[in-house]
Amino acid sequence: TGSKGKCSMKIVILLKTAITALRVNVLRSCLTMLGIIIGVAAVIIMVAMGAGAQQKVDEQIKSLGGNVFFVTGAFRQSGGARSASVVKINEDDANLIEKQVPGVEAAAPYLSASGQVIYGNLNWSTEIDGIDNRYFVVRDWEIASGREFTAAEVSRGSKVVIIGERVRSELFGASDPIGQTLRVTNFNATVIGVLNEKGQDARGEDQDDVIFLPIKTVRNKITGVTATNPKSVRFIQVSAYDGEDMDYIEEEMTRLLRQRMRIPVGGDDLFRIRNVSEMIATRAETIQVFNTLLAWVASVSLVVGGIGIMNIMLVSVTERTREIGLRMAVGAKPSDILYQFLIESIVLCGLGGFIGVMIAYGFVFIGNQYGIGAGGIIETQVVLLSLGFSGLIGVFFGYYPALKASRLAPIDALRYE
Repeated sequence: TGSKGKCSMKIVILLKTAITALRVNVLRSCLTMLGIIIGVAAVIIMVAMGAGAQQKVDEQIKSLGGNVFFVTGAFRQSGGARSASVVKINEDDANLIEKQVPGVEAAAPYLSASGQVIYGNLNWSTEIDGIDNRYFVVRDWEIASGREFTAAEVSRGSKVVIIGERVRSELFGASDPIGQTLRVTNFNATVIGVLNEKGQDARGEDQDDVIFLPIKTVRNKITGVTATNPKSVRFIQVSAYDGEDMDYIEEEMTRLLRQRMRIPVGGDDLFRIRNVSEMIATRAETIQVFNTLLAWVASVSLVVGGIGIMNIMLVSVTERTREIGLRMAVGAKPSDILYQFLIESIVLCGLGGFIGVMIAYGFVFIGNQYGIGAGGIIETQVVLLSLGFSGLIGVFFGYYPALKASRLAPIDALRYE
């Protein structure tokens, strides 16, 4: 117990000595720590931004409903040249995909337009989408109040509407919209439901600024019916069950649509299938790789900071040669001198690491408050790892100067000018 107490006392004395020595040259100490401060702050910020981007991607995939495909028409090829017209897919394609492609949970046809909606003396410009109830399954979107469309309302093209949370708040405020009449462009529709809040999508657009009507209603009243393809839609959104092979489902949809459109072997597809979750995840991986590269670049500044600390400690040993000789003359052991300078180096790096962590927290906090980038998430293990690494840099780059100081001969050190 006595030896432990003496050891603890010696560490306290060495810490006080190190802090006193650093305070003698405050400006030099601060400049020496600068590389460590910048390196630790940059590493934590980059890793935090990467974690924030990943969380954003997870939220976006969740808002899409999970494993999702978009099926759209493609440009028509004519005589080797691309025509300006786009082949339209239709509701029958959606029904075929849902019935004949294994692993598909639902295939929802979709029409879209935009226009003014009016309630009383209030009006709001919003997105107007034509759907059926399969769309709620694909998007994993629930009704907060009211109900979905009935099968009869969808087949007849009834004038009923389900509104997003943003539209509800803008037009109805605190009042209950269910059962109220909403003027949609040039016709009246009865509000039967309000959607749960979704937030922004992958493009940063407000998903709650929308109203849904039966797809036939939007086609008949807003977008119009084409004689060549009366059931055409803008796209089909397809969801797969969890755990299904997405590549296999995409291949089956491609085979089915090529067969339906009578595309010959070797002919170009008249449609496009996009795995949206995969696209978002790929973008996230790109961001993550970029952030990792930046984190490695930032780590270089930690090494540079360590080299700076070694340089300053060597200068300090030279400046304090007489002090070292005096300490040895009054009984200090070489190990005491070694620990003294080693602790000074560790204190420099540790203090620099702590300041770097505080700067990183401040930067990420400001970024999250003002919506800069994808937001950042600072993880505790990253902070501890950064502080530990900065301490190791202090040990690694401080050991040689400390060893050099401990090997000075007392007589030569006292004679040093």
